[in-house]
Amino acid sequence: MKLKYITIALLAIMFTSCSEDLMDRINTDNANPPAEAVDGKFVIPGAIMSSAFNTISGNYAWYISSFTEQEFGTGNNQLMRTETRNVSEYMATSCFNNEWNDTYATLRGLKEVIDKCSEGSSNYGQSDLLGMAQTLTALDLGILTDLHGDIPYSEALQGMDNLQPKLDSQESIYQAIFKLLDDAIANLQEGGDNVGESDILFGGDCDQWLGLAYALKARYKLHTYFRNRNVLPEVINLANAAIEAGFDGAQLDVFNGVTADNPWSAYWWSRYYTGSSTTVDDLMLERNDPREWVYNIDYFGEDIVGVPGDAAAAKLVQAVNCPTWLDNGASPIHVFSKSELYFILAEAKARLGQDASEDMATAIEASFEDYAYCDAYPEYTEFDPGTAAEYIATLPVTLKEIMVQKYLAQCRDEQIEAYNDIRRCKALGEEHITLTNPKNNGSTGSTWPLRLPYGSSDVTSNPNVSAAFGTGNEAGRYIFTEPVWWAGGSR
Repeated sequence: MKLKYITIALLAIMFTSCSEDLMDRINTDNANPPAEAVDGKFVIPGAIMSSAFNTISGNYAWYISSFTEQEFGTGNNQLMRTETRNVSEYMATSCFNNEWNDTYATLRGLKEVIDKCSEGSSNYGQSDLLGMAQTLTALDLGILTDLHGDIPYSEALQGMDNLQPKLDSQESIYQAIFKLLDDAIANLQEGGDNVGESDILFGGDCDQWLGLAYALKARYKLHTYFRNRNVLPEVINLANAAIEAGFDGAQLDVFNGVTADNPWSAYWWSRYYTGSSTTVDDLMLERNDPREWVYNIDYFGEDIVGVPGDAAAAKLVQAVNCPTWLDNGASPIHVFSKSELYFILAEAKARLGQDASEDMATAIEASFEDYAYCDAYPEYTEFDPGTAAEYIATLPVTLKEIMVQKYLAQCRDEQIEAYNDIRRCKALGEEHITLTNPKNNGSTGSTWPLRLPYGSSDVTSNPNVSAAFGTGNEAGRYIFTEPVWWAGGSR
């Protein structure tokens, strides 16, 4: 009898132990391990993807393409309301909330990588990984502050430890960006081979990352030209350093078996919310620009080119002409194009009275190659990138033409930087691109935003952001009246 009770007791203990082990396994989220358990290199591909898909090519770019008039908003929905300058569409905190949240989530992941590379942590001594994380942080942080102005940063990215971080001035954030890039340059010069194929942008090539860091610093230094008229020689030196590192542009191949279709194509296929604009098309026609074949195709058989602000055309669905690359899901995403780098050089030299012809030519040639590579209908468009030299020979080498050519090149998927160019040139009293939408000014003032509103997640939960956004009738109105710091504003 005693043996029977002992056996029962042992079985009870065994089943209890199994039950506890089972519960431990059930309560472990193997699909989402804690940050401290993940090697930093495995965060890098997600950060690259998120930066390219969500920050560079999401709602930010789609809405901005209407503000810059590089594309025409159509489809009788969000972009129609934007095209006709219905300000309630894009001054709402919900408009860019997903991109706001996604970019901060990316920055949080990159901060964890940087922390892992500190002394005593799991990735300590991996200079290549650290440099990549710092470069991506500078990229995403730069886009956030360029679009929103003052944003949370120094107290942000702490999770539950601080849910209401203060706003930092754009000026201070720019200093943080330059520090990140200086540190990234030093780390990438040290090099390493710790990331490898996890780097879906450059395959672990530290020289290319080094070039990107230099290129980004040249971009952000140029943004500050209104504030510092002595910055141009440094801009030239940084751009040349990127070239010396072998940088040939940074673009994410979205059709490589790892990622998905180009987000612009996916967006167009699902909604047909964007098309060709006469602002761009007229500039191309005036110059007999061969790229016009690629930019303006009669895809739907209606032969309608969107006139900025045309409400009737904006309400149409599957009717407005479009750039052919919208039908090419394999078009790569520009993280930083080769053409932008050489346009930066050309602009800086032109402003200094130096010869910018060679850099301008290289930038345009790179744009021609890009248009051709992404052309969905080369058999129809009759576009030959080899005609670039002949076209370039017809152009004056002036600051205005450099900015016009950069604007045309960036129609492909670099609308955010075109928006930055228009705003910073406006601060300098220059109008190289004439925006033609008659609805850019309404009965109550400007309807063309000088910045974008904050995301609703912070406006509703962080009193610091809420105060900056405003309340009542004044909520969000600042986006039409207050330029960002580098464009002459105070925040």
